[in-house]
Amino acid sequence: MFRRASSLLARSHFSARTRSFSADLPAASSTDDAFVAAWKKMIPNIDPPKTPLSFMSPRPATPSSIPSKLTVNFVLPYASELSAKEVDMVIIPATTGQMGVLPGHVATIAELKPGVLSVHEGNDTKKYFVSSGFAFIHGNSYADIIAVEAVPVEQIDTSQVQKGLAEFTQKLNSASTDLEKAEAQIGIDVHSALNAAITG
Repeated sequence: MFRRASSLLARSHFSARTRSFSADLPAASSTDDAFVAAWKKMIPNIDPPKTPLSFMSPRPATPSSIPSKLTVNFVLPYASELSAKEVDMVIIPATTGQMGVLPGHVATIAELKPGVLSVHEGNDTKKYFVSSGFAFIHGNSYADIIAVEAVPVEQIDTSQVQKGLAEFTQKLNSASTDLEKAEAQIGIDVHSALNAAITG
């Protein structure tokens, strides 16, 4: 059994190396023609149901060379801050630390923590404070950033941040249950990050 292990490992390693990556595959068709034909045959007087693919545009192909710009979509539950905006770089406040994303970045999914998201375009930098969310970096130099809440840094009221920080610090000191302590600690973390965004 152990004699064959090295040959099996070598074989599986070789076959994995020849497999295409998902970013190299063409975008899926937006409709399933066989399903639509079967539906029309069974229920000709009702349109076939829509699927998520019906509402999505096909994924652009992975370019053969690294593009000069990164295409960014930055959305909130209630608004779209950036839609297909071509920029030089974004810096994301990931839970693992600050993450700079340039064109040609490796495909990544990152969880966002409270902090500053900065979008760099030439000499201009636009900064947003984000509370949490996710960033999806695709292999074709597209980045989708989804935040629960975001506000441009210049719109943050310093006095409200200081007031909130003091309020949550007092709540933490007087908390008697684990739930109260956790809620107060989250408030302190968010207001500390807001304070750092203003001062830094």
